[in-house]
Amino acid sequence: MTEKELLYVEDALGHEQHVQAECQNAVNQLQDNELRHLSRDMEQKHRAIFQSFYDLL
Repeated sequence: MTEKELLYVEDALGHEQHVQAECQNAVNQLQDNELRHLSRDMEQKHRAIFQSFYDLL
């Protein structure tokens, strides 16, 4: 893996962590159960994406 590719993966990992944190914040603040469920689902999907990028390393 080139240095440029590694930087891309590191950047993607950071973005995925940020999205996970935002989804978790939404879960904690939302009152509507359907929206909370949707936010939890999105968090899990982004956790899986993070793991996929991490596995490249």
